[in-house]
Amino acid sequence: MKKIPVQLAHRSYQILVGEGLIDRLGAVLPPAAVSGRRAAYCLSFPVIWKRFGPKVKRALAQQGYTVRSRLVPDTERSKSLSVATAVFKDLAAYDSKQAAFIIALGGGVIGDLAGFVASTYRRGIPYVQVPTTLLAQVDSSIGGKTGVDLPEGKNLVGTFYQPRLVVSDVAALSSLPARQMRSGLAEVIKYAVLAGGGLFAFLEKHLQDVLRYDRASLEAVVGACARIKAGIVSRDEQEEKSLRTHLNFGHTIGHAIESAAGYRRYTHGEAVALGMLCACDISRALGLTGADAGLKIEGLIRQSGLPVVIKGLNAAQIIAAHYHDKKFSGAENRFVLVRDIGRTAIVKNVPLPVIAAAVKNRLST
Repeated sequence: MKKIPVQLAHRSYQILVGEGLIDRLGAVLPPAAVSGRRAAYCLSFPVIWKRFGPKVKRALAQQGYTVRSRLVPDTERSKSLSVATAVFKDLAAYDSKQAAFIIALGGGVIGDLAGFVASTYRRGIPYVQVPTTLLAQVDSSIGGKTGVDLPEGKNLVGTFYQPRLVVSDVAALSSLPARQMRSGLAEVIKYAVLAGGGLFAFLEKHLQDVLRYDRASLEAVVGACARIKAGIVSRDEQEEKSLRTHLNFGHTIGHAIESAAGYRRYTHGEAVALGMLCACDISRALGLTGADAGLKIEGLIRQSGLPVVIKGLNAAQIIAAHYHDKKFSGAENRFVLVRDIGRTAIVKNVPLPVIAAAVKNRLST
Protein backbone atom coordinates (compact mmCIF):
# COMPACT_ATOMS: atom_id res chain seq x y z
CA MET A 1 0.00 0.00 0.00
CA LYS A 2 1.30 3.45 -0.98
CA LYS A 3 0.79 6.36 1.43
CA ILE A 4 0.91 9.75 -0.29
CA PRO A 5 0.73 12.84 1.93
CA VAL A 6 -1.15 15.99 1.02
CA GLN A 7 0.69 18.61 3.09
CA LEU A 8 -1.47 21.63 3.83
CA ALA A 9 -0.97 24.65 6.06
CA HIS A 10 -3.91 23.96 8.36
CA ARG A 11 -4.61 20.24 8.09
CA SER A 12 -2.89 17.52 6.10
CA TYR A 13 -4.18 14.11 5.11
CA GLN A 14 -3.12 10.96 3.29
CA ILE A 15 -4.01 9.24 0.05
CA LEU A 16 -3.85 5.45 0.35
CA VAL A 17 -3.34 3.50 -2.89
CA GLY A 18 -3.37 -0.30 -3.02
CA GLU A 19 -5.41 -3.48 -3.46
CA GLY A 20 -8.17 -4.70 -1.15
CA LEU A 21 -8.46 -1.45 0.80
CA ILE A 22 -12.27 -1.40 0.73
CA ASP A 23 -12.28 -4.77 2.52
CA ARG A 24 -10.14 -3.17 5.24
CA LEU A 25 -11.77 0.26 5.28
CA GLY A 26 -12.50 0.30 8.99
CA ALA A 27 -8.96 -0.73 9.82
CA VAL A 28 -7.26 1.85 7.57
CA LEU A 29 -9.54 4.67 8.77
CA PRO A 30 -7.93 6.27 11.84
CA PRO A 31 -10.66 7.40 14.31
CA ALA A 32 -8.80 10.68 14.74
CA ALA A 33 -9.26 11.39 11.02
CA VAL A 34 -13.02 11.69 11.56
CA SER A 35 -12.74 13.41 14.96
CA GLY A 36 -13.74 10.26 16.82
CA ARG A 37 -17.17 10.08 15.18
CA ARG A 38 -18.58 6.56 14.91
CA ALA A 39 -21.60 7.09 12.62
CA ALA A 40 -20.77 6.70 8.93
CA TYR A 41 -23.15 8.21 6.38
CA CYS A 42 -22.33 6.62 3.02
CA LEU A 43 -23.36 8.46 -0.13
CA SER A 44 -23.29 6.34 -3.28
CA PHE A 45 -24.99 5.19 -6.49
CA PRO A 46 -27.24 2.08 -6.39
CA VAL A 47 -24.99 -0.02 -8.66
CA ILE A 48 -21.87 0.93 -6.64
CA TRP A 49 -23.55 0.26 -3.32
CA LYS A 50 -24.80 -3.13 -4.52
CA ARG A 51 -21.25 -4.15 -5.38
CA PHE A 52 -19.28 -2.57 -2.55
CA GLY A 53 -21.85 -1.68 0.12
CA PRO A 54 -21.78 -5.05 1.94
CA LYS A 55 -17.97 -4.90 2.10
CA VAL A 56 -18.03 -1.33 3.41
CA LYS A 57 -20.65 -2.12 6.06
CA ARG A 58 -18.79 -5.22 7.21
CA ALA A 59 -15.40 -3.50 7.30
CA LEU A 60 -16.76 -0.54 9.28
CA ALA A 61 -18.89 -2.66 11.64
CA GLN A 62 -15.82 -4.71 12.55
CA GLN A 63 -14.30 -1.51 13.95
CA GLY A 64 -17.44 -0.41 15.80
CA TYR A 65 -18.92 2.05 13.28
CA THR A 66 -22.62 2.30 12.52
CA VAL A 67 -23.57 2.79 8.87
CA ARG A 68 -26.40 4.49 7.00
CA SER A 69 -26.46 4.66 3.22
CA ARG A 70 -28.06 7.22 0.93
CA LEU A 71 -28.26 6.35 -2.76
CA VAL A 72 -28.75 8.92 -5.51
CA PRO A 73 -29.39 8.41 -9.25
CA ASP A 74 -26.36 7.43 -11.31
CA THR A 75 -26.15 10.60 -13.35
CA GLU A 76 -24.36 13.95 -13.47
CA ARG A 77 -27.74 15.49 -12.68
CA SER A 78 -27.39 14.22 -9.10
CA LYS A 79 -24.91 17.07 -8.67
CA SER A 80 -27.71 19.55 -8.07
CA LEU A 81 -29.02 21.77 -5.29
CA SER A 82 -32.26 19.76 -5.18
CA VAL A 83 -30.45 16.46 -4.61
CA ALA A 84 -28.13 18.11 -2.07
CA THR A 85 -31.17 19.41 -0.17
CA ALA A 86 -32.67 15.92 0.02
CA VAL A 87 -29.35 14.58 1.30
CA PHE A 88 -29.16 17.36 3.94
CA LYS A 89 -32.57 16.37 5.30
CA ASP A 90 -31.74 12.65 5.41
CA LEU A 91 -28.36 13.33 7.01
CA ALA A 92 -29.98 15.54 9.64
CA ALA A 93 -32.32 12.71 10.63
CA TYR A 94 -29.36 10.34 11.07
CA ASP A 95 -27.13 12.93 12.70
CA SER A 96 -29.74 13.96 15.27
CA LYS A 97 -28.88 11.03 17.55
CA GLN A 98 -25.17 10.58 16.86
CA ALA A 99 -22.46 12.73 15.33
CA ALA A 100 -21.97 11.58 11.74
CA PHE A 101 -19.23 11.76 9.14
CA ILE A 102 -19.65 11.19 5.41
CA ILE A 103 -18.10 8.55 3.16
CA ALA A 104 -18.17 9.26 -0.58
CA LEU A 105 -18.28 5.84 -2.25
CA GLY A 106 -18.22 6.22 -6.02
CA GLY A 107 -16.86 8.42 -8.77
CA GLY A 108 -16.50 12.13 -9.30
CA VAL A 109 -20.22 12.96 -9.08
CA ILE A 110 -20.53 11.29 -5.69
CA GLY A 111 -17.28 12.81 -4.44
CA ASP A 112 -18.25 16.34 -5.50
CA LEU A 113 -21.76 16.03 -4.03
CA ALA A 114 -20.59 14.42 -0.78
CA GLY A 115 -17.85 17.00 -0.32
CA PHE A 116 -20.29 19.85 -0.93
CA VAL A 117 -22.74 18.43 1.62
CA ALA A 118 -19.95 17.81 4.15
CA SER A 119 -18.59 21.34 3.74
CA THR A 120 -21.92 23.06 4.29
CA TYR A 121 -23.84 20.81 6.72
CA ARG A 122 -23.37 22.19 10.25
CA ARG A 123 -20.71 24.45 8.67
CA GLY A 124 -18.52 21.43 8.02
CA ILE A 125 -18.28 17.80 9.11
CA PRO A 126 -15.55 15.26 8.28
CA TYR A 127 -15.72 13.25 5.09
CA VAL A 128 -13.69 10.46 3.53
CA GLN A 129 -13.26 9.81 -0.18
CA VAL A 130 -13.43 6.17 -1.33
CA PRO A 131 -13.23 6.60 -5.13
CA THR A 132 -14.25 3.62 -7.25
CA THR A 133 -13.49 5.00 -10.73
CA LEU A 134 -10.14 5.66 -12.35
CA LEU A 135 -11.06 9.29 -12.95
CA ALA A 136 -11.89 9.83 -9.29
CA GLN A 137 -8.83 7.97 -8.01
CA VAL A 138 -6.38 9.98 -10.09
CA ASP A 139 -8.07 13.36 -9.90
CA SER A 140 -11.42 14.40 -8.47
CA SER A 141 -11.11 12.74 -5.04
CA ILE A 142 -7.91 14.69 -4.28
CA GLY A 143 -7.64 18.37 -3.48
CA GLY A 144 -10.90 19.37 -1.87
CA LYS A 145 -12.83 20.90 -4.75
CA THR A 146 -16.53 20.24 -4.15
CA GLY A 147 -19.55 21.45 -6.01
CA VAL A 148 -22.90 21.06 -7.70
CA ASP A 149 -24.00 22.13 -11.16
CA LEU A 150 -26.43 24.77 -12.36
CA PRO A 151 -28.17 24.74 -15.76
CA GLU A 152 -25.78 27.54 -16.72
CA GLY A 153 -22.64 25.51 -16.10
CA LYS A 154 -20.77 22.84 -14.21
CA ASN A 155 -19.59 23.24 -10.59
CA LEU A 156 -20.79 26.84 -10.36
CA VAL A 157 -21.83 26.34 -6.70
CA GLY A 158 -19.08 24.84 -4.58
CA THR A 159 -16.40 25.09 -1.94
CA PHE A 160 -12.82 24.15 -1.17
CA TYR A 161 -13.13 21.52 1.55
CA GLN A 162 -10.51 18.84 2.05
CA PRO A 163 -11.35 15.20 2.82
CA ARG A 164 -9.85 13.63 5.92
CA LEU A 165 -8.60 10.61 3.97
CA VAL A 166 -8.64 9.26 0.40
CA VAL A 167 -8.76 5.46 0.02
CA SER A 168 -8.06 4.35 -3.57
CA ASP A 169 -8.55 0.60 -3.96
CA VAL A 170 -7.32 -0.29 -7.45
CA ALA A 171 -9.07 -3.66 -7.18
CA ALA A 172 -12.37 -1.73 -7.41
CA LEU A 173 -11.45 -0.65 -10.93
CA SER A 174 -11.92 -4.19 -12.26
CA SER A 175 -15.68 -3.57 -12.09
CA LEU A 176 -15.54 -0.52 -14.36
CA PRO A 177 -17.14 -0.72 -17.81
CA ALA A 178 -14.64 -0.10 -20.60
CA ARG A 179 -16.12 3.32 -21.35
CA GLN A 180 -15.58 4.49 -17.78
CA MET A 181 -12.02 3.17 -17.80
CA ARG A 182 -11.29 5.12 -20.99
CA SER A 183 -12.92 8.18 -19.49
CA GLY A 184 -10.55 8.02 -16.53
CA LEU A 185 -7.60 7.72 -18.86
CA ALA A 186 -8.31 11.23 -20.13
CA GLU A 187 -7.32 12.63 -16.73
CA VAL A 188 -4.30 10.31 -16.62
CA ILE A 189 -3.19 11.68 -19.99
CA LYS A 190 -3.70 15.20 -18.64
CA TYR A 191 -1.30 14.48 -15.79
CA ALA A 192 1.20 12.93 -18.18
CA VAL A 193 1.12 16.11 -20.29
CA LEU A 194 1.59 18.29 -17.19
CA ALA A 195 4.41 16.21 -15.71
CA GLY A 196 6.02 14.85 -18.88
CA GLY A 197 8.98 12.52 -18.45
CA GLY A 198 8.34 9.20 -16.78
CA LEU A 199 4.55 9.15 -16.69
CA PHE A 200 4.12 10.05 -20.36
CA ALA A 201 6.70 7.43 -21.36
CA PHE A 202 5.01 4.86 -19.10
CA LEU A 203 1.68 5.43 -20.81
CA GLU A 204 3.22 5.16 -24.27
CA LYS A 205 4.55 1.74 -23.24
CA HIS A 206 1.85 0.41 -20.90
CA LEU A 207 -1.42 2.00 -22.01
CA GLN A 208 -2.86 -1.32 -23.20
CA ASP A 209 -1.92 -2.92 -19.87
CA VAL A 210 -3.97 -0.26 -18.09
CA LEU A 211 -6.89 -0.89 -20.44
CA ARG A 212 -6.61 -4.60 -19.59
CA TYR A 213 -7.02 -3.72 -15.89
CA ASP A 214 -3.53 -4.92 -15.01
CA ARG A 215 -3.32 -4.27 -11.25
CA ALA A 216 0.38 -3.36 -11.16
CA SER A 217 -0.02 -0.88 -14.02
CA LEU A 218 -3.11 0.62 -12.42
CA GLU A 219 -1.39 1.04 -9.07
CA ALA A 220 1.57 2.71 -10.79
CA VAL A 221 -0.67 5.12 -12.71
CA VAL A 222 -2.95 5.97 -9.77
CA GLY A 223 0.04 6.48 -7.48
CA ALA A 224 1.88 8.68 -9.98
CA CYS A 225 -1.13 10.90 -10.67
CA ALA A 226 -1.96 11.16 -6.97
CA ARG A 227 1.60 12.29 -6.18
CA ILE A 228 1.49 14.92 -8.91
CA LYS A 229 -1.83 16.35 -7.75
CA ALA A 230 -0.88 16.14 -4.07
CA GLY A 231 2.27 18.13 -4.79
CA ILE A 232 0.36 20.84 -6.65
CA VAL A 233 -2.44 21.06 -4.08
CA SER A 234 0.08 21.25 -1.25
CA ARG A 235 1.62 24.34 -2.84
CA ASP A 236 -1.61 25.98 -4.02
CA GLU A 237 -4.58 24.65 -2.09
CA GLN A 238 -7.17 27.18 -3.26
CA GLU A 239 -5.78 28.12 -6.68
CA GLU A 240 -4.38 31.43 -5.46
CA LYS A 241 -0.92 31.10 -7.05
CA SER A 242 -1.97 29.81 -10.49
CA LEU A 243 -0.12 26.51 -9.89
CA ARG A 244 -3.37 24.61 -9.49
CA THR A 245 -4.82 26.28 -12.55
CA HIS A 246 -2.61 24.04 -14.73
CA LEU A 247 -4.80 21.12 -13.62
CA ASN A 248 -7.55 22.63 -15.77
CA PHE A 249 -5.80 21.62 -19.00
CA GLY A 250 -8.57 20.51 -21.37
CA HIS A 251 -11.34 21.55 -19.01
CA THR A 252 -12.36 24.96 -20.40
CA ILE A 253 -13.70 23.58 -23.67
CA GLY A 254 -14.31 20.19 -22.05
CA HIS A 255 -16.79 21.62 -19.57
CA ALA A 256 -18.43 23.60 -22.39
CA ILE A 257 -18.91 20.41 -24.41
CA GLU A 258 -20.47 18.65 -21.41
CA SER A 259 -22.79 21.57 -20.73
CA ALA A 260 -23.79 22.08 -24.37
CA ALA A 261 -24.63 18.37 -24.60
CA GLY A 262 -26.77 18.52 -21.46
CA TYR A 263 -24.38 16.18 -19.62
CA ARG A 264 -25.79 13.27 -21.62
CA ARG A 265 -23.77 12.58 -24.77
CA TYR A 266 -20.24 12.73 -23.32
CA THR A 267 -18.68 11.54 -20.09
CA HIS A 268 -16.45 14.01 -18.27
CA GLY A 269 -13.31 12.25 -19.48
CA GLU A 270 -14.49 12.15 -23.09
CA ALA A 271 -15.23 15.88 -22.98
CA VAL A 272 -11.84 16.62 -21.39
CA ALA A 273 -10.09 14.59 -24.10
CA LEU A 274 -11.78 16.74 -26.74
CA GLY A 275 -10.96 19.83 -24.70
CA MET A 276 -7.27 18.88 -24.60
CA LEU A 277 -7.23 18.50 -28.37
CA CYS A 278 -8.87 21.92 -28.78
CA ALA A 279 -6.28 23.37 -26.39
CA CYS A 280 -3.51 21.84 -28.51
CA ASP A 281 -5.03 23.39 -31.63
CA ILE A 282 -5.22 26.79 -29.90
CA SER A 283 -1.62 26.40 -28.76
CA ARG A 284 -0.46 25.82 -32.33
CA ALA A 285 -2.54 28.72 -33.64
CA LEU A 286 -0.93 31.06 -31.11
CA GLY A 287 2.56 29.81 -31.94
CA LEU A 288 3.20 28.35 -28.48
CA THR A 289 4.08 24.92 -29.80
CA GLY A 290 4.71 23.02 -32.99
CA ALA A 291 2.77 20.00 -34.17
CA ASP A 292 4.81 17.32 -32.36
CA ALA A 293 3.36 17.75 -28.86
CA GLY A 294 -0.20 17.80 -30.14
CA LEU A 295 0.35 14.72 -32.26
CA LYS A 296 1.80 12.81 -29.28
CA ILE A 297 -1.16 13.80 -27.11
CA GLU A 298 -3.66 12.91 -29.83
CA GLY A 299 -1.86 9.59 -30.27
CA LEU A 300 -2.45 8.62 -26.63
CA ILE A 301 -6.05 9.79 -26.81
CA ARG A 302 -6.66 7.68 -29.92
CA GLN A 303 -4.98 4.63 -28.36
CA SER A 304 -7.24 5.03 -25.32
CA GLY A 305 -10.33 4.82 -27.49
CA LEU A 306 -11.39 8.33 -26.51
CA PRO A 307 -13.11 10.59 -29.06
CA VAL A 308 -11.06 12.93 -31.24
CA VAL A 309 -13.99 14.62 -33.01
CA ILE A 310 -17.04 16.37 -31.55
CA LYS A 311 -20.37 14.91 -32.64
CA GLY A 312 -23.93 16.11 -32.15
CA LEU A 313 -23.03 19.72 -31.35
CA ASN A 314 -22.19 22.85 -33.28
CA ALA A 315 -19.56 25.47 -32.60
CA ALA A 316 -22.10 28.12 -31.52
CA GLN A 317 -23.45 25.87 -28.75
CA ILE A 318 -19.96 25.16 -27.40
CA ILE A 319 -18.80 28.76 -27.61
CA ALA A 320 -21.95 29.95 -25.79
CA ALA A 321 -21.42 27.36 -23.04
CA HIS A 322 -17.75 28.20 -22.58
CA TYR A 323 -18.63 31.70 -21.34
CA HIS A 324 -20.01 30.13 -18.15
CA ASP A 325 -16.71 28.45 -17.28
CA LYS A 326 -15.40 29.35 -13.80
CA LYS A 327 -12.04 30.29 -15.30
CA PHE A 328 -13.58 33.46 -16.74
CA SER A 329 -13.00 36.67 -14.82
CA GLY A 330 -15.57 39.08 -16.15
CA ALA A 331 -15.02 39.11 -19.92
CA GLU A 332 -11.46 37.75 -19.63
CA ASN A 333 -10.97 34.10 -20.54
CA ARG A 334 -8.14 31.91 -19.33
CA PHE A 335 -6.83 28.76 -21.02
CA VAL A 336 -4.20 26.22 -20.06
CA LEU A 337 -2.21 25.65 -23.24
CA VAL A 338 0.73 23.47 -24.27
CA ARG A 339 4.31 24.47 -24.99
CA ASP A 340 5.61 20.89 -24.94
CA ILE A 341 5.06 17.62 -23.09
CA GLY A 342 5.74 18.57 -19.48
CA ARG A 343 5.36 22.33 -20.12
CA THR A 344 2.00 24.09 -20.01
CA ALA A 345 1.19 27.79 -19.92
CA ILE A 346 -1.75 29.85 -18.66
CA VAL A 347 -2.87 32.26 -21.37
CA LYS A 348 -5.48 34.97 -20.88
CA ASN A 349 -7.65 36.69 -23.45
CA VAL A 350 -7.38 34.10 -26.20
CA PRO A 351 -9.12 35.72 -29.21
CA LEU A 352 -12.59 34.34 -29.86
CA PRO A 353 -11.86 33.57 -33.56
CA VAL A 354 -8.95 31.35 -32.45
CA ILE A 355 -11.17 29.47 -29.99
CA ALA A 356 -13.94 29.10 -32.58
CA ALA A 357 -11.50 27.81 -35.21
CA ALA A 358 -10.15 25.18 -32.82
CA VAL A 359 -13.65 24.00 -31.95
CA LYS A 360 -14.73 23.89 -35.61
CA ASN A 361 -11.56 21.94 -36.45
CA ARG A 362 -12.76 19.18 -34.10
CA LEU A 363 -16.37 19.05 -35.27
CA SER A 364 -17.51 15.93 -37.05
CA THR A 365 -18.09 16.59 -40.74
